[in-house]
Amino acid sequence: MPENTQKNEPSGVLILNKPIGITSHDAVYKIRRLFGTKRVGHTGTLDPLAEGVLVMLIGSAAKAAEYLSTDKKAYVATLRLGLTTDTEDITGATLSECKDIPSEQALQGILPQFTGNIKQIPPMYSALKVNGQKLCDLARKGKIVEREARDITIHSLSAEPTNRPSDYTLTVECSSGTYIRTLCADIGAALCCGGVMASLKRTAAGDFSIDKSATLEQLEQMTEQERISLLLPVPSLFAELEAVKLSDFYYRLSTNGCEIYQKKIGTRLPLGTRVRLYSPNGDFFALGEVREYENGTAIKNIKNF
Repeated sequence: MPENTQKNEPSGVLILNKPIGITSHDAVYKIRRLFGTKRVGHTGTLDPLAEGVLVMLIGSAAKAAEYLSTDKKAYVATLRLGLTTDTEDITGATLSECKDIPSEQALQGILPQFTGNIKQIPPMYSALKVNGQKLCDLARKGKIVEREARDITIHSLSAEPTNRPSDYTLTVECSSGTYIRTLCADIGAALCCGGVMASLKRTAAGDFSIDKSATLEQLEQMTEQERISLLLPVPSLFAELEAVKLSDFYYRLSTNGCEIYQKKIGTRLPLGTRVRLYSPNGDFFALGEVREYENGTAIKNIKNF
């Protein structure tokens, strides 16, 4: 069951299937209205051109945003060869065009270069900040700044031809922080013809799949109770973390901000490990982290829920 605050505010995780044409912030405003709460956040921004899984954090779940681990993402995108734009997708201003489209064999031949642990330079049209300024704001002023390449992982990458010779359907599983439009641009550059992203659908974010998502239209047609019944419990955001259930004594110590020494509760988790903390009744109440103290390693409550 989704968790609720003392004010009976809806609280939990909603898997939204964001439509094309609205920003992630637009989606937040709509969810606030539908669930009657201002406490709504999200993870993994999707551009207006993109659709698919947008994990919405409602009520107390919004506290979790800064502590979420870097999850694996899955996408289906359209790569359009023979074109470059300033935004690396079809919404941008055209920079170059090429009519000499490489063969499918040529494309398949270079895909291994973009699989595994690789480096990627973030696009100018992104929300990343340099010296306190968003890259996209600088780009709109016609400014281009040096960006450092970042480590990303492409777990799997495949391309299938479409009925348009220049277009291919890319299926990608990758680490968070990967820009699919930059991947398309880099593939086009490697083929010496240019490339852009023509469409994008996120099909999964971590363990949250589009198969379990709801559209805004579906949510609009539901009753309040039906919408609330879709909310997943907050601990689902940390499903990959080990669960630690505390006795009443240590539960009270933890909720009062005290560290809980591992030797006292029989755990031997490595430093830096994050855990889900549960009360004696089995209720998730906090996110904890193993830290070093004078008397040994201990689990410290770092976020209450």
